[in-house]
Amino acid sequence: MKQTPEYQAIQQQMAPGVITLDGFLGTDTRNLIDIIASDDARVHALNVTHEAIAERMQYFRDAGLDGLGEFLKIDVNYEVRVDSVRGKLPSPFGGRGMYEKVNTTVRNLSNGREVTYTDLHIHFVRDHGFYEGQGSPFRIEPADLVAVLEVPSADQ
Repeated sequence: MKQTPEYQAIQQQMAPGVITLDGFLGTDTRNLIDIIASDDARVHALNVTHEAIAERMQYFRDAGLDGLGEFLKIDVNYEVRVDSVRGKLPSPFGGRGMYEKVNTTVRNLSNGREVTYTDLHIHFVRDHGFYEGQGSPFRIEPADLVAVLEVPSADQ
């Protein structure tokens, strides 16, 4: 796909040292639009939507807030810990302000898998279908989110 000047400017904001020390693209040399298109294809192959993934991410983040810093049992199959670090980050996509530096860790007790994500990740997934570039230390694979969070299929 052809990258627009708008996406080129966003990609420049994602470079290391601009918003975060490591940036958001890792070792991925593709254009941002191609990274997003590739992950979009992965999500569709899993028969889920970015919105459904983000809803589950938000659900566990909100459910874990009461135990700030401690794992809480959520539903039958999950343990969730929400940690807050001082500060906020802007989205390289622009938009509605700043995102708290909050990390959510979800353990799925049925399958023994775990995933950690941030409030900014929830925004990335929900609003842009973006999971960070390959090689990024904070990239989250869509398949991992779907498996750990047990995201319902688009058919349900």
